[in-house]
Amino acid sequence: MDKLTFYVPTMNCASCVAKIDKAMAALASDGEQVETSVNLADKQVTVVGIAQAQRVASALANAGYPGQQVIDQQLAIKERQENERKEYHTRLWQSMAALALGVPMMLWGLLGYEMMINSPAQQVGWGIMGGLTFVLLITTGGHFYRGMYSALKAGSANMDTLIVLGTSSAWLYSMLVVVIPQWFPADTRHVYFEASVMILGLINLGHAMELRARGKTSEAVSKLIGLQVTSATRVTDAGDEIVEISAIKIGDKLRLKPGERVALDGDVLEGQALINEAMLTGEPVPVEKQPEDKLSAGTVNENGSLVYRVTAKQQQTKLAKIIELVQQAQTSKLPIGRLTDKIAAYFVPVVVLIAIVAAIVWFVVGPAPQLSHALVVLTTVLIIACPCALGLATPMSIMVAVGRAAQMGVLLKNGEALQTASKVTTVVLDKTGTITQGKPAVTDVVTIAEMTRDNQLAGNQGVDNEAPSPLSEDKLIALLASAQQRSQHPLAAAMITEAKRRELVLGEVDSFNNITGQGIVAKVGGHTLVAGNLKLMQAEQIGDIALASSHVSDFAQVGKTPIYCAIDGHLQAVVAIADPIKADAQAAVAALLRQGKKVVLLSGDNQHTATAVAQQVGISDVIAEVSPEQKLALIEARQSKGEVVAMVGDGINDAPALAKADVGIAMGSGTDVAIESAGITLLSERVMTLADTFMLANATMNNIKQNLFGAFIYNTLGIPVAAGVLFPFTGWLLSPVVAGAAMALSSLTVVTNANRLRGLRLGAISHEK
Repeated sequence: MDKLTFYVPTMNCASCVAKIDKAMAALASDGEQVETSVNLADKQVTVVGIAQAQRVASALANAGYPGQQVIDQQLAIKERQENERKEYHTRLWQSMAALALGVPMMLWGLLGYEMMINSPAQQVGWGIMGGLTFVLLITTGGHFYRGMYSALKAGSANMDTLIVLGTSSAWLYSMLVVVIPQWFPADTRHVYFEASVMILGLINLGHAMELRARGKTSEAVSKLIGLQVTSATRVTDAGDEIVEISAIKIGDKLRLKPGERVALDGDVLEGQALINEAMLTGEPVPVEKQPEDKLSAGTVNENGSLVYRVTAKQQQTKLAKIIELVQQAQTSKLPIGRLTDKIAAYFVPVVVLIAIVAAIVWFVVGPAPQLSHALVVLTTVLIIACPCALGLATPMSIMVAVGRAAQMGVLLKNGEALQTASKVTTVVLDKTGTITQGKPAVTDVVTIAEMTRDNQLAGNQGVDNEAPSPLSEDKLIALLASAQQRSQHPLAAAMITEAKRRELVLGEVDSFNNITGQGIVAKVGGHTLVAGNLKLMQAEQIGDIALASSHVSDFAQVGKTPIYCAIDGHLQAVVAIADPIKADAQAAVAALLRQGKKVVLLSGDNQHTATAVAQQVGISDVIAEVSPEQKLALIEARQSKGEVVAMVGDGINDAPALAKADVGIAMGSGTDVAIESAGITLLSERVMTLADTFMLANATMNNIKQNLFGAFIYNTLGIPVAAGVLFPFTGWLLSPVVAGAAMALSSLTVVTNANRLRGLRLGAISHEK
């Protein structure tokens, strides 16, 4: 579907979000499916389902929030950062200018000097101060007036409306007292010029500090975008040439020098190098790359030189997709955040009504001087009620959390996946590719010499005296791998990989016979080789196989597959092949259990192997020999018992279960189908990252709840206190200046609290150390 993104710089509170949402919802004509995502944290509006950008732009402008379409996210982020830098400096000088006049006036009153109009001299003196205040209202508060005007044109009200009404009321009342004091009773001729400029000074200062703190929340995306290079070295028949990324086509050959970033995704053609993939996976250890290996854009060549063939354009690279996913997740709404949107839609009009009613009550039944008290209450309620903190509470935490997740190699499809992850009670782990590496490997080689020695020590039979001299391990592996070149079995790949690891030279195969379900018989290098299970050994009448029985039994106990290897009719070795368990799997399972989660191991493999793997990593609940349909049924059964289930897998056969689970978590090494079906993708191979993801989800939801609690408490308590409910008991009435400071501080507190997630200590980091 069509997707349009707009940057809306004038969006600054929760009521703005609600009004934009309403304006975008009204865009949908008959039969149109329009989805809107409004993010206050990065001031972006994303609309899915409308192709005409002008329609969206007009709707935003008509709602009082003109926006600029985002074509290039990289450019948009740079522009936004530059805009925010300029705005920061502007708000800072506006704050300093307002406070430079407001602080001396406030001190004048606090030190006991006259702030009443009782003489012509006082009229002149305070008249000059009123003129200076008016100039500052226009210069340091002009953006609030423009914001209010835009909102009123659209028939609505926003945060700017409250600020303008509050500060203007204080100034207008004071000027009337100065110009025509005879209209006011003597005890009400008080001026409040200092309140107007102090409020503007403190709010502008709060906005400046908020902008500075807010910049840190989008650092993760900025860093990811910074990984995209603008040019690369293309290899041509005429020699190397440096070209812009936009000029590179799929199939072009690029040269990667030491210290350079990979420009685009590709396949290595020649050379060897160590590539740092930490930006993708969070893994600090460089990965060795050689011909046929894949490269990802943005990764760094630490040493060596490569030539690779481009397989994707810039917008189709893995890095580009990661950036898009991160931005999509950062702009998504959590269910917990929708409550604030509903409240904000009615917030400003209700606050204005409360302020007017409170002022009338003070004027009618309040103590003398009624008019002054009514003005103070009106101004204070309008200022303290600004819903900035409420609007920032959820999106700020999401932005930081999604960025933090990306840094540790975790991609969140949307914010809802993060919220659901915080409620998970049961974690279902697929065995292959999740707990294990998903790549069978040779783990043990027991030669006939070792078997003979072990049997002799045990007082058992010896080796056949007619057996040929034992072959060395390397010679044996070379013969096995040579023969397995003709086989498509996964275990054959393990043999070949082992031979490559040992840097052995493979020979030609003279004859090859694959016996289904048993193994192979081949002639290699002048030898007859038989490799397979016990049934094949017996069929081929191989001698000495009884010597291997104890080792075969031991391998079976730990879930390894034993391969008997015979040369020229005599047993030479037993090779154990297994899918190795990931190094941190046991620690990760322990971390999940400490978090209070039930952990289930799910596998299509046989019960014996699955149980052996489960025992090694500390899982007691094992379900093996299950089909994709049975995996799905298992998830449904757990959910029917009230459990919140997370499914972790990496294959096509896991896709149905991943989609059905409350939250699906795909291993990044898995298939595209699995990743597409999941709400969360782990790019790192470490299982501990899974435990970290749940830790981050819990911390994020706690952070959001803290922000919402603080914002609700601030507004819930602030408005009644500002209205003067404490006055009958304490004789204390909240100053508009204090209200302005509190309003600015509430927003800053939310942003600062959200940024605490950036420093969250996670289990994988602790485990690594």
